[in-house]
Amino acid sequence: MRSALESVGSSAIDISRELSDAVGPLNFDSPVDVVYNPLVHARRAHEAYLERYARSGVDAFLLGMNPGPWGMVQTGVPFGEVQLTRDFLGIEEPVDKPAIEHPKRPVLGFECARREVSGRRVWSWAKERFGTPDAFFDRFFVWNHCPLAFLEDSGRNRTPDKLPASEREQLMDVCDQALARMVELIAPKMVIGVGAFAFKRARLVFGDDGPELGTILHPSPASPAANRGWAPQAEKQLRSLGIDLS
Repeated sequence: MRSALESVGSSAIDISRELSDAVGPLNFDSPVDVVYNPLVHARRAHEAYLERYARSGVDAFLLGMNPGPWGMVQTGVPFGEVQLTRDFLGIEEPVDKPAIEHPKRPVLGFECARREVSGRRVWSWAKERFGTPDAFFDRFFVWNHCPLAFLEDSGRNRTPDKLPASEREQLMDVCDQALARMVELIAPKMVIGVGAFAFKRARLVFGDDGPELGTILHPSPASPAANRGWAPQAEKQLRSLGIDLS
């Protein structure tokens, strides 16, 4: 008989694969030039993450927006800065080349030398606060609402909230459904949006009928507040939401 942990990981993989299949046929017009789906080209690493770390009954489900070009796009792991994904989370799997690759944002997998600031902030905090991945994932789970990364012709990252309404609505519908299923599986005490976009999606999906909701500062370097010390501010916000970090 499979252990409870193996069962949760397997079910999380099923949800991820169905989400990937659902977003695959969607079309996105200019100014989007290339769309990356790391649930496909980095599937082995992504599913290793789910198999190893998805567990039910956690304190908080940390919800991000979508993959960054130097993070999850390369590693398949939410906020998956290459070095910490490999050295802290212990995940390093072969990553395939996407069918269409942006010349300014190549997919190099774990050979990528560029460090994603958001991911470095998240996983450095987890390492410093909890010491081991298991200690962190006994309390938290991290998931991105949207699995796709959108790149303009210039290589500029285009976030899902900047898509035209018709494209955005189709995408949000399937992502919301996957989020509802993943939260049901993980059964957290609270869903915490990492940034305003993720919090808004969680509120639209769950309203007053689901788990308690909250939000913390996004770790993006585009945020002046995050650049003034993301970790201590995020910890203060988590404590204010009732999350014990001792």
